[in-house]
Amino acid sequence: MKKYAFTLAEVLITLGIIGVVAAMTIPTLISNTRSQQYRSSLKKTVSTLSQAAKMSQAQYGFDYAGITQVCGANAKSEHPDKDMTMCAILNGTLTGATYYKNASDIKTLKLGHQSSYDVEKGYFLAGTGGDNFPMERYHAYVLADGIIVAFFKNLGGTGLGCSRAIGKTVESESASASSATRLCYGFIDVNGVSLPNKEVSCSSGSNSLKDNDCIVKNDAKYLTDVYPIRFHDGVVEPASAGARYVLHTAK
Repeated sequence: MKKYAFTLAEVLITLGIIGVVAAMTIPTLISNTRSQQYRSSLKKTVSTLSQAAKMSQAQYGFDYAGITQVCGANAKSEHPDKDMTMCAILNGTLTGATYYKNASDIKTLKLGHQSSYDVEKGYFLAGTGGDNFPMERYHAYVLADGIIVAFFKNLGGTGLGCSRAIGKTVESESASASSATRLCYGFIDVNGVSLPNKEVSCSSGSNSLKDNDCIVKNDAKYLTDVYPIRFHDGVVEPASAGARYVLHTAK
């Protein structure tokens, strides 16, 4: 009886072809998977923060527009039944979230050593102060799933309500316009303390919300994990063109 089998050369050629195909497709699959994770996490968190405002309005009579106080020394224990702060709204509506007075108090590992959480700022976050607004200038919450929500501290203590006039769009506002509006801006890090901790950016088109031509490719250079947001009235929405594009393309 004759026995049939593959020769060593045939096996090696087949493995080589499989390796080439894998090298070409695996990076794309990884990129698409990461992209979908970021998009769904952003969409979920924006919805959660918007629901927090609506819940506070229904139960305690005020939403982001009704904020009249800054988060105080005991912000961790503030509650919307007695305090009208951003921290009170989030404390009273978010389940399992951990408050941090400074975003930099969140600890992460870099090269095997414990380090303070930080973000690589891009068009929007750098434009609202850059090095003048390090992570110490943000309050932060780490949600139950590890996602980080941060917002500017208002050190002036005036003009605290986060509202938007009828007919006025987010793109016509600037977080650096006055200290009174900074409280209403922040960011979501959908990947938590894990890298890249970098603000999303447009791969083509303008990063400004005033233009409607931003596109963010499924590329690790552009589609990253930090998304600027704007709190106002009973909703939260993107505060940069890149964040808006990613949210609007989430399924």
